[in-house]
Order: sequence, then structure tokens, then C-alpha cells
Amino acid sequence: MVTLGFHSSHEQIPPGPLLAAARRAQDVGFDAAMCSDHLAPWSERQGESGFAWSWLGAALATTDLPFGVVTAPGQRYHPVILAQAIATLGSMFPGRFWAALGSGEAMNEHVTGDRWPTKAERDERLRECAGIIRALLAGEEVTHHGHVTVDRARVWSLPDVAPRLIGAAVTPRTARRHADWADGLVTVNQPVESLRRVVGEYRDAGGRGDLALQVHVAWADDDEAAYAVAHDQWRSNLLPPSVSWHLETPEQFDAVADLVRPEEVRGTVLVEHDAQRLADRIAEMVACGFDAVYLHHVGQEQDAFLDAAGETLLPRIREAAAATTGGRTA
Repeated sequence: MVTLGFHSSHEQIPPGPLLAAARRAQDVGFDAAMCSDHLAPWSERQGESGFAWSWLGAALATTDLPFGVVTAPGQRYHPVILAQAIATLGSMFPGRFWAALGSGEAMNEHVTGDRWPTKAERDERLRECAGIIRALLAGEEVTHHGHVTVDRARVWSLPDVAPRLIGAAVTPRTARRHADWADGLVTVNQPVESLRRVVGEYRDAGGRGDLALQVHVAWADDDEAAYAVAHDQWRSNLLPPSVSWHLETPEQFDAVADLVRPEEVRGTVLVEHDAQRLADRIAEMVACGFDAVYLHHVGQEQDAFLDAAGETLLPRIREAAAATTGGRTA
């Protein structure tokens, strides 16, 4: 069954309105939700970045939706602190919370003043942190010396069932590296062939659990308006990982984003005003092997998108996904 979820973007919307949008997402028919976890936005034009963990408590308490978060242990967050946060939400809201762990970006992590590690070092650190968090969620006392240091840590308030720890990946290589520790995988929309490689590498390496896809959408009444939203809000996110991992401020992202060609925006964001065409495009991605799709409308105003989701988008996506996956719809 394909879950259709709503992505809550802390980088673009103040915490209060973002909570209202998540609550409305439930009302219009979304099955689940997830959110980002950033200290800084991708662009000065976005201009927000609330604290995800405070917000998640409110979101879980005021909706019935399951929620996930994409976060990065090891630098800005010590893994023991993340384990305690994950355990608390898991205890308060059983079966409704998961955390995806990634290696992070300098934009959020440089504030500690520590050296920004190479990708290989960050991957090793992520693997260490995932093991530490999993052990703490199992009630173990942990001491560890490596890329991070832990001294006799224990998390005392534990859920009966530990929340899932998901691997966050963009590239096939990273997806493969997550396969031996993750309870599932989450990635972002990209060309279908690339998505097939991400899914294939994870599964071929023995990766277990559900696969989730975050899809960036710019929705409006016509193509020109939809493109304007995408270009204004999301062009700073079109940089390749080898660049975006290392930029440190929204101002740097904005400066580099001025080099983005207009057609590149449409390659990353589904710029649409036709409900059936959007449904068909998403269904093609679902057919790569995804169990959940989280729609992220990249505009700062969410009401029109949520109206359209309830009236036409969600029903048509469910129908199109059923046709391509043999009936796997929520």
C-alpha cells in the first residue's frame, strides 16, 4: 500500500503556520507527514528555520498522522541527545514516529566550529552514530571512542518499541552503504533511472524495510505561476551534492544559485498545473519500488496546494499509482 504524505518544510514556513498546514494536510486526506531539520534555510528568500524537535511534539499531539524527520547526528547533534529525543517521541506517540539519519550539510553543522569532515569521514561517523543511537534505544549503556565520543550514556525513558532508524540517501552509493544498518530508506525525486539505481543498490545490498520518496512540487493555476514559485523558492537546492554539502550560509547558496539555468528548475521540481499529469509523473516514480511518497509543495503559501490535494491531486495520484503498481495504494 502506497502511503501519501505531506512534507513540512521548516526552512520556508514559520513554525505556527507550518503546524496549521500539517493539521490541514490530515483534514484533506494525507496519510502521513515528515519534516526537515535545519538550522538555516537554503536561501535568504525562504527566511525561516524552526526547531524541528519542539515542533514535532506539537504536530504529533495535535494530529493523528505518523511523522518522520530527516536529521544528521554527529556534529550539531550529539547522538546521545538525538537518541533521547527519538525515545521520548517514540514513548509518547507509539508507532507514529521515525527518524531518518543522514551525514548532513556544512550549512547546518559549521556552527559548532569543528572541522567539516570529508564525505568518507561523515559516512563513517553516521554509521557510528546509528549504532550508538540504536544501542541506547535498546536500553544499553554506551561508551564509545571514534568519530564521536560517548561516556557511559544511558537513555532512561524508553518506548516499548524503538522508532525506526531510516537511512537518508541521494546517491546509489550512499543507499548501498545504508543497507546493513537502516530500517528503510528515504530519498528525493530525481530522474526515474536514477531512482531505480538508488532502489536497486539498497535492495541488492540486502536493505530492508520500506522505501520513501520526497517529491518537490510547484503547484499553481498555470504553468507560469507554478514555475515562478519553483524558481523563487527552490533554485538554491539544485546544486549537486558535491557543492551543496560544503556551502556554509544561505548567502552562499543564493550566490551560486544565480548560475542555475531556468530549465534545471524543472528537472528537480515537478512544475505543474495539470492534476492528471502530476499524478502520472508521481506514479512513474512510485513504480520504482517506493512504499511512501511525501509531497513537498515548494511554495511558502500552502493553502491552494492543500485545497487542490484534497479535491483532485490525492485521488488522482492514488488511482495512477494503483494502475502502475497493481493496486498498491493506501
